[in-house]
Amino acid sequence: MSAKTSSGNFFEDFSVGMKLVHATPRTLTVGDVAVYNSLYGPRFAVQSSEPFAQAIGYRQAPIDDLIVFHLVLGKTVPDVSLNAVANLGYAECVFGVPVYPGDTIRAESEVIGLKENSNKRTGVVYVRSRGLNQRDEVVLSYARWVMVHKRDLDAPAPPTVVPELASVVGVDDFVIGALPDRLADYDYQLSGSEHRFGDYAIGEKIDHVDAMTIEDAEHQSATRLYQNTAKVHFNAFEQKESRFGQRLVYGGVIISIARSHSFNGLGNAFKLLAINGGRHVAPSFSGDTIYAWSEVLDVQVLGTHQRIGAVRLRTIALKDCKASEFARFNESGQYYPSVVLDLDYWVGIPK
Repeated sequence: MSAKTSSGNFFEDFSVGMKLVHATPRTLTVGDVAVYNSLYGPRFAVQSSEPFAQAIGYRQAPIDDLIVFHLVLGKTVPDVSLNAVANLGYAECVFGVPVYPGDTIRAESEVIGLKENSNKRTGVVYVRSRGLNQRDEVVLSYARWVMVHKRDLDAPAPPTVVPELASVVGVDDFVIGALPDRLADYDYQLSGSEHRFGDYAIGEKIDHVDAMTIEDAEHQSATRLYQNTAKVHFNAFEQKESRFGQRLVYGGVIISIARSHSFNGLGNAFKLLAINGGRHVAPSFSGDTIYAWSEVLDVQVLGTHQRIGAVRLRTIALKDCKASEFARFNESGQYYPSVVLDLDYWVGIPK
């Protein structure tokens, strides 16, 4: 049989310090934005309106930060997680310079940790990935860890290396220079919300009210948009034999749905500054209806930027459960069965 095709890397193929340059660079266009908008319906004014974005100092309407996040992650899949059981979490995710239509994004990763699981069938691979534009400017940097199958169950376990990752991205690590500088011209009527940085208080909880049911065709289209080739999202034939018996929804779909829902209550949180951490608590499938709520964890003044403040949020996505009860943990300290995503992140909100 020809050896020209690739079956991806398995756990025993990775080594700490291994560097991966991912194929293929991708030029983003307004077409990508249109498809993304048709799938999730985000309504943030800065990414929706060229005149609005230009009025506050952007060259043009920037591409949604989550398109950049999903695209960079998608580039890493063939080399890192094609044979994954599950994507487990994120840390130290910092958004860099704005991405505009016409920019070309590429990705590279370094393996920073390995840990074989006790079942000897899988192991956890830790990577740090970067997305760069055509000028080699960093548009995104993050760490993630993923559970990957072993090809050979008898392959010896590598030395265990679990990297120390920060639980919270510090304010000093934000890319402040990438923020717009004419916020005096921010139009709160056109943005759809009067709520500004000073209106959010630590401990406040926001029910985002809206809901979206996942369809098979839509979640697969979304995943293909990012050129994410993970088998668990597409191959219904093979997934019949998996423990779930069906295709899994790419976790990024849930992140984007929750982010889109968050407009209702956080309409001026137009900029993702960083993701501190995230857990895909439970899998999602076609037919699940996703709700979301958020809690304000912290508020920070950006000393070098006088017109934007940073708000730290925890957004919880729920399946088939309204967010009005703010479900997260039960009395035993375990996640409720309805929780599918627990995302901790910073947003920029005008003052």
